[in-house]
Amino acid sequence: MPARSTPSRRTLLAATAAAASAVLVSPPAFAATPAAHAGTRDRLRRLISRMSLEEKVGQLFVMRVYGHSATSPDQADIDANLSEIGVRTAAELIERYHVGGIIYFAWAHNTRDPHQIADLSNGIQQAGLAKSTPIPLLVSTDQEHGIVARVGKPATLVPGAMALGAGGSRSDAREAARIAGAELAAMGIVQNYAPVADVNVNPANPVIGVRSFGADPQAVAGLVAAQVRGYQGAGIAATSKHFPGHGDTKDDSHFALPTIHHTREQWLELDAPPFRAAIAAGIDSIMTAHIVVPALDPSEDPATLSRPILTGILREELGYDGVVVTDSLGMAGVREKYGDDRVPVLALKAGCDQLLNPPSLSIAWNAVLQAVRNGELTEERIEESILRILLLKSKLGLFRDPFVSHRDVDRTVGKRSHLAAADRIAEETTTLLANENGILPLSRRTHRNVLVVGADPASPSGTTGPPTTTLAGAFTELGFTATALSTGITPTAAKIDEAVAAAAGKDVVIVGTYNVSATSPQRTLVSRLAATGVPVVTVAIRNPYDIAQLTGTGFAASLAAYSWTDVELRAAVRAIAGRSEPEGRLPVPVQRADDPTQVLYPIGYGMRY
Repeated sequence: MPARSTPSRRTLLAATAAAASAVLVSPPAFAATPAAHAGTRDRLRRLISRMSLEEKVGQLFVMRVYGHSATSPDQADIDANLSEIGVRTAAELIERYHVGGIIYFAWAHNTRDPHQIADLSNGIQQAGLAKSTPIPLLVSTDQEHGIVARVGKPATLVPGAMALGAGGSRSDAREAARIAGAELAAMGIVQNYAPVADVNVNPANPVIGVRSFGADPQAVAGLVAAQVRGYQGAGIAATSKHFPGHGDTKDDSHFALPTIHHTREQWLELDAPPFRAAIAAGIDSIMTAHIVVPALDPSEDPATLSRPILTGILREELGYDGVVVTDSLGMAGVREKYGDDRVPVLALKAGCDQLLNPPSLSIAWNAVLQAVRNGELTEERIEESILRILLLKSKLGLFRDPFVSHRDVDRTVGKRSHLAAADRIAEETTTLLANENGILPLSRRTHRNVLVVGADPASPSGTTGPPTTTLAGAFTELGFTATALSTGITPTAAKIDEAVAAAAGKDVVIVGTYNVSATSPQRTLVSRLAATGVPVVTVAIRNPYDIAQLTGTGFAASLAAYSWTDVELRAAVRAIAGRSEPEGRLPVPVQRADDPTQVLYPIGYGMRY
C-alpha cells in the first residue's frame, strides 16, 4: 500500500481478528449445514443482545457521506457533511449514529479511482471495528451499468440491462455481473443495488426505461436470475429492485408519487415473475419502490410503507426472508404523504430492514429511537431486521475480513480479460432497426468521410464520453476520417444550421439521438441533414423508441445502442462499419408515434447484414 497514513493490510487484519474474537469468535460465512447456520444465528443473537438501543437503531440505516476518505476528506466535503449530517467525516458518522452501511455516490466524491475507493472502504470498516461494539459495515452503491454507474473507468463498464436484454444471453448477463461484482468486491463495495427487476412495459417511463431488461416478464426473469447468480457468485450481495415493480409508470418517483394501475392478475403476470426468479436464485436483498399499487394495497400508501405489500406479499406470499432495503428515503415519492419523522418508522412497520439515505439522518434516527421507546415499534421487531442484516454481513465474510488490498485492486479492476469480455458482450447487443438500400455496413471506399453529430449527455460515471467524440474516435480507429460536432439534446436552430453546413462534402452523417419526442428539435436536425442528400444513420443512445418519432425524416439507417457509455458506442460503430454483425434483438416493442396501439417493430425484431 502507499506510504501515506493508510494502515497496512496486516494491521487491518489484526484489528478485525481482535474485534471478531471479542464479539463473535470469527463466525463463518453462511455454512453449508443447518446446524452450522443455526450456530451463526445464535452467535449473532448474542451480539445483538449486547448492543445498546442506539446501536441497534443505527444498524438499520445506510447513509451517504461526502468525501474520498473516511477520516480526511476535502474541506468542501467536511462542510457538506456538517451541513447535511452534522458530522465532519464518515468515521464520525459511524461513531455518532452507529450506521450499519454507507452508500457511495460519484457526486459525493466517494468514487475518484479504484485505489481511493479501496482506501475509503477500509477506513469505513476500521471505523466500524473501532467502536465499543465492533461491527463491520455494508458498503453499497448503484452500479447497474449502462446509464446508472457510480464507479467509472478504469473499472470495467459492461453493457446495461436493456442492452443485455437485446443480446438475450443469460450466460452473457451472468458473466457481466460476475465481472462487475468481482471488481466491486476488490474495492470493498459488498452490496450492489442491481439488477433492476422492473418490466418496462411503458415507453413513456421516465425513470426505468433502459435500466430494465425489457418488456417480456419471462425474459426479464431469466436475465435477473442470471445476474443475481453472477453478482453473488463474485462474493457480493445483489439487490433486485424496485418491488413490487416500477415498469409501468409515467411519473418519476424521485419527484412524485407514481400510481401503478395494474390489477392483481396483471401484477402476477407482468411484475411478479422477475422477483420470483430473483428469490429462487437466492437474492440477498430486495429494494422497495416508492409507488402506489391500489390493487395490492387499497390504502394507497407507497409500497415502501405498505405492510400488505412488503409483509403480506413479499414475505408471506413469495416466501422471501432476506434483507429488504428501502429506495432512497430522500425521494419525493416516499415523502409526499408522510413527514420525514414518520417515514422510517412506517417503513419498519411495513417490513423493511435497511433504511436508505434519509434526507435528515438525525430526524430519522431519533424518530426510530423514540418509536421503540414509546412502544410503537418493539425492540423485538427491530432485532428481526438487525439479525437479517448481520446474517448478510456474515455471509459476505465481513466478520472474518472486511478489508481489501491494493494488490487485489490491481489484479482485478479493469483487467484486460474483463475489458475484452465487455466488448464481446456489447457486440451481441447492438440492434439494427432500419437499413434503406443496404447502406450498412459502411465501406471506407465509399463512405470514408464521416460527420458525427448529436446529443452529448453527461457520462453516467463521469469517466466516459462525450458520445459524439467517442463515436468519432471509434470510426477513426477503424480507418475512417471522422469529425465530431455536439449538437445537444435540444439543438438550437443555429446549431442545426452548423451541422448542415458541416455535412457538406461528407459521405455519411451519424446522428446520436436521445429520447426523441414529437416536438424535439432532434427531429428537425435529422430532417435537415437528410435533405442535404448525405446519407444519415441514427443511433439511439438511450431508449430504443426514438425511431418511431423519426419516421418520415429521411434517415437511411437506424440502430439502437441502449446507452451512451463507451463500451456500447464502440460496439455500435463496429456494427455500422461491418466489423461485427448487429446481433441484438429488440427486448421491447416500438409502437407508432401517431398510434401507440400499432406496433412498428415487435419484441425480437432486429436486422442483420
